[in-house]
Amino acid sequence: MSDNQNLLARKSAATPRGVGVMAPFFVARASNAELWDVEGRRFIDFAGGIAVLNTGHCHPKVCAAVRAQLDAFTHSCYQVVPYESYIALAERLNALTPGSHAKKTAFFSTGAEAVENAVKIARAATGRSAVIAFSGGFHGRTMMGMALTGKVAPYKTGFGPFPAEVYHAPFPNALHGVGVEPALKALHELFKADVDPQRVAAIIVEPVQGEGGFYVAPPEFMRALRGLCDEHGIVLIADEIQTGFARTGRWFAMDHYDVLPDLMTLAKSLAGGYPLSAVTGRAELMDAPNPGGLGGTYAGNPLAIAAAHAVLDVIAEEGLNARANALGERLKARLHELETTIPQMADIRGPGAMVAVEFIDPASGRPDADFAKAVQARALARGLILLSCGTYGNVLRFLFPLTIGDETFAEGLAILESALRG
Repeated sequence: MSDNQNLLARKSAATPRGVGVMAPFFVARASNAELWDVEGRRFIDFAGGIAVLNTGHCHPKVCAAVRAQLDAFTHSCYQVVPYESYIALAERLNALTPGSHAKKTAFFSTGAEAVENAVKIARAATGRSAVIAFSGGFHGRTMMGMALTGKVAPYKTGFGPFPAEVYHAPFPNALHGVGVEPALKALHELFKADVDPQRVAAIIVEPVQGEGGFYVAPPEFMRALRGLCDEHGIVLIADEIQTGFARTGRWFAMDHYDVLPDLMTLAKSLAGGYPLSAVTGRAELMDAPNPGGLGGTYAGNPLAIAAAHAVLDVIAEEGLNARANALGERLKARLHELETTIPQMADIRGPGAMVAVEFIDPASGRPDADFAKAVQARALARGLILLSCGTYGNVLRFLFPLTIGDETFAEGLAILESALRG
């Protein structure tokens, strides 16, 4: 069996440095919220494959569903020979997503692909070209995804020029001095100075920013966006790729708001680790592209579709929305106990189990990325996998499986506390 050092050397020789890798070890097997490396060391997973594993590693029901599909067929290309499971999953998402209006769903392979297609749908439906996104937002690594993403390093550096007709506005962020009113004022100024609202096809927004730092869109901001879109005939796209499927304590983050999006992009935990994404939205918008305008060779792969059906079953049967709220409250309570003795802890936030802690240098008042990196490194050395995020890299986010056992969760919190203390 290969050891980690040998594999690291092979990785450096065979794969490009542009594919950044956090852990200096290689996974051999995993179960629920735990994984083991090739040398047999155990780790508690508070990263969840970047929000992909809300139902945990190798959930038995998900694995069983994929095995059953594997014995039937693995690929026909839905656009060539379709299959019922695709239709059935579309029906389930049409019913689960917010709003009682008529909806339709198309499946793709990745979150970035879902974003690209949501933009295509909005442009086809409106006959317009411009798209507005927000600072700190993350929408993928494709050319349009990068154009929409509101963070330069590492996502955009060296890759331009990007598609035209993409504009950015500030996202409300009280901790960093951007209130709702200034954010909305900037949008209105954008309409005055840079783009006629009658040329805007869509506004895309994460209800809770993911890579940007787990900042939550205030309800009044979301209402104002809905109002602007209604006033100017703009499509409102909610990017729920990281927030969806019980992470925020509800099926979707938009369930926390009293307004509805026109389109939603979904991926990550939709299929429990299998590559699947979706765009779900108002039926009349979804029908705007001509036949052949949407799709992809692997879009809606039958193995991933089978996994997604099982994921939806597990979330409902195991009460993972309630579980997310309970775990999130335990985590936030533990963090609040620590903030009086760890002065770098400036903010603890997030709905359900989409929780983050942000670090600020108490002396300078500036974002403290070094402290975040140090905590992450100490935790990893002690057997806990954490992810950082934020425009300044000074935020730790928590994306443990919602199926994590109580004892494993308590063990992870103990490691986290020791890493925070030094």
